[in-house]
Amino acid sequence: MKWNRQEIAGYLSSIGLALLIAGWIRFSYQNELSTFSKGILIGGAVLVVASIAVGFPAIVQFFSKRSSQLGTNTTILTLAVVAILIVANFLGYTYHKRFDLTTEKLFTLSSQTTQIVKGLKQDVDIVLFSKSPDQPLDDIMNEYKSLSPHIHYQRVDPQEKPDLVKEYGAKRMNEVVVASDGRTQHLDPNPLADSSEEDITTAILKVTRDKEKTVCFVEGHGEGLLTDQGEQGYARADAGLKREGYATKPVNLVQAGGVPSDCDVVVIAGAQEAFFPAEVASLQKYLDGGGKLMILADPQVDTKLEPIYDAWNIDVGKNIVVDTSGLGELVGAGPAAPVVVDYGDSPITKNFTSTMTIFPMARTVSIADKGKLVPTDVDLLKTSPQSFTIPGLPPPKTKVAFNPKTDTQGPLSLGVAASRTVGKGVGARLVVIGSSSFATNPWIAQQKNGDLFYNSVDWLAQDENLISIRPKTRTNRTVTLTDAQAVIYKWVDLGLLPGIVIVTGIAIWWKRR
Repeated sequence: MKWNRQEIAGYLSSIGLALLIAGWIRFSYQNELSTFSKGILIGGAVLVVASIAVGFPAIVQFFSKRSSQLGTNTTILTLAVVAILIVANFLGYTYHKRFDLTTEKLFTLSSQTTQIVKGLKQDVDIVLFSKSPDQPLDDIMNEYKSLSPHIHYQRVDPQEKPDLVKEYGAKRMNEVVVASDGRTQHLDPNPLADSSEEDITTAILKVTRDKEKTVCFVEGHGEGLLTDQGEQGYARADAGLKREGYATKPVNLVQAGGVPSDCDVVVIAGAQEAFFPAEVASLQKYLDGGGKLMILADPQVDTKLEPIYDAWNIDVGKNIVVDTSGLGELVGAGPAAPVVVDYGDSPITKNFTSTMTIFPMARTVSIADKGKLVPTDVDLLKTSPQSFTIPGLPPPKTKVAFNPKTDTQGPLSLGVAASRTVGKGVGARLVVIGSSSFATNPWIAQQKNGDLFYNSVDWLAQDENLISIRPKTRTNRTVTLTDAQAVIYKWVDLGLLPGIVIVTGIAIWWKRR
């Protein structure tokens, strides 16, 4: 049997295209260009070129026809559109940019994560041990990688690369491991819950920090407990601090003989009883040595901490602050829970513009003598002009009114942040806020209460890179209808609108008939 040039070219092109397709499929499946795959692709390309060379006269004859020329123009236009789409996709892949159109910017990394990742000075490996891709995780890791070249992300099939499983110590399928400089953090399978960004960022912090800092909560005077899940407890605050990469522990100053040396920050959260003079002295010594202390001082409680307040030029009022502006009612609280929307110039509150913090049962805390004001001392929290002080809690169901003889009109300060240089350039820091309830379990998630508490700890621990607004929460946009509205909606949706469409269709059909 004798073959002509056209038949030979057809066979060569068919085999060549088949090899090219097979090589591409193999490359896509393996996600790497092996030597065998390269051979298949090169062989296919050679055969396609050879088919063009062998059948070139027939190709020239074909394109000399008028019908072929018209078809060629159509083909060229089609190829041009395809090429434009390919180039657009390539540019989109190379120059990664996403647009978040949600109101709360739910799919945009928080400013906290942005600061931390951009500030990385060492490589961080993030590995997903899974057989199949996880698109949500891939998307969020693209955001992380766009912030810093130090972030490296990969998906590993545990069965194909058991050596990496051993290297990173992975134990479960779909586990995410964050590693840097020999330190690892293991995230639970399916880390893409609402807190996934917090989990990943916290893990990055833990593997890149030189040491884990400890926040010590003083106990023994009726303070709220870290383990208490109730209304007066700080279990949620404890969990939040751990997400930020801190260790926490309770401390009894009497039993410990003072402030333990491993306490990077000390918190006194709502003491209800007086401190012993020796305890006050140990706290003063701690501050004089460059310590970092936060005091959440409830009203109508004398804790005997005045020596510390006096030394730091802070006035803690013997009063209760009420707010008759009506802001408290908007968030489900009464006049005895002042709402703050005005903040001092401090790293703690630098991102608090147009936000609210709520303080159930608060007292004034302000700079005592403005003439002795230190530049680093700041009145953090200012109440509304409709707020004022009262000497004590009024009887139930009593309407609170301003008394110019005993009360002080707002705006009032509810907190102070101060710092001092002691010893050989060591910086001591103190935050005093006139309420402990704002950080308890029921209130820490309200508005920006949590950010105020965590930012205060971050500032005290000199972790300014952590100070920012945390990842957003979704706004509940559920529409609740009354019975009457539900009936109206049902008739409009199921009766009126379909009826209009049917009647319109019949009218058009009748007119054209």
